[in-house]
Amino acid sequence: MRVSGGRWSARASLRWKIAALAAVTACLVVATVGVLVHLWTAADVRSRADARAVNSLYSAMDVHRRTGALADGAELDPADLPAALRHPADGDRHTAYDGRVEGNLGPSVWAAQRTGGPGSPVLALQINMSNDLHTLRRLDVTMVTASLVALAAATPLAVYGAGLLARRLRRVSRTAVRISDGDLDARTGPVPGQDEVADIAAAVDLMADSLSRRLRTERQFTADVAHELRTPVGGLLAAGDLLPPGETEDLIRARVRDLRALVEDLLEVSRLDAGAEAPVRARVPLGAVVAEAVARTGLATEVTVAGTAGTDGAEDTGAGPSGPTVETDPRRLERILGNLVVNAHRHGAAPVLVTVRDRTVVVRDHGPGFPTDLLLRGPRRFHTGTRGHGPGHGLGLTIAEGQAGVLGAELRLDNAPDGGAVATLHLPG
Repeated sequence: MRVSGGRWSARASLRWKIAALAAVTACLVVATVGVLVHLWTAADVRSRADARAVNSLYSAMDVHRRTGALADGAELDPADLPAALRHPADGDRHTAYDGRVEGNLGPSVWAAQRTGGPGSPVLALQINMSNDLHTLRRLDVTMVTASLVALAAATPLAVYGAGLLARRLRRVSRTAVRISDGDLDARTGPVPGQDEVADIAAAVDLMADSLSRRLRTERQFTADVAHELRTPVGGLLAAGDLLPPGETEDLIRARVRDLRALVEDLLEVSRLDAGAEAPVRARVPLGAVVAEAVARTGLATEVTVAGTAGTDGAEDTGAGPSGPTVETDPRRLERILGNLVVNAHRHGAAPVLVTVRDRTVVVRDHGPGFPTDLLLRGPRRFHTGTRGHGPGHGLGLTIAEGQAGVLGAELRLDNAPDGGAVATLHLPG
């Protein structure tokens, strides 16, 4: 049975979620390692450039003091010397980074030292870092390429591993869905692995076992109670026949008939729950069966049998009052329609309309409509959806739903936009 108001939720596959998480994690790891390696290498290049500058300045200063000449690359008070090195402390060697780039020169590291006392010229030389930085850029490119290759290889592996996990979870999910649909014998069975998924599968199977035992106990109890009540109810009917005519007799007879109807309904529900019902199919005119079922209720109900659509799409009104011929169990079909019509009169309001079109029968009233709780959860035993217990025992829709399942039919409950409850029964082909 389908009930309106169901919720549909869009969700991404767990496989792709895990794969995306693995890819994002890999990217973060690669980016972090890449940045750390870049920073460490850049600091190492700068440190080695400073050391080369200081050593070269030491050699140049030694040559200048011994010979007065300037070593290769050394200059006195060069014009490009950074401002931080124009006034170094006497006797100390100082270095400074120069980020200027001119052609193939730069960035660079300068080293400077005064040749004598205060006011003496500053001997300086420049160490070009372009080759070292070019090597650093090549290292960055190599790391990025290697990271992309590793990511391309790791992502399919992550998708495959996530797929294995998703398939195991889907197996558990399918079992849970079958159990919720009423298949109490559905079990997940042994699931490979000794992880949380295996624990969930075992828990679902354990829950199914416990639920199955409880439902079977409940159904057996209902069947036993209904069966045991048939004898005393029959005795009450016989005893009612011995009462003298009068208002008391009519009242007792009515209550005993209600009790007998309740017992028969309980027995029918227990048989439906146990799966002990099987249809006896025959080819019958649907319109005639519907009209007969409505007439048996004794309630004022309008029945309309629409013709089947012709090749031109127009309604064929010459199909006759019997409507299309269907293969079904007429007794069970009458039981379903009788319950739907009685429910419409009991909880709805006139006029009650029954429409037959093709293989579909629609029962509609003009009352307050089905309660929201019933549309969300479906029919429940002894739940009439009205304040208090209301008229009836709340088993009519439950029986209609069960008999529709036996016939392989679809029973849909809904509310009309302009008010009133609508029950749609669609018979299978």
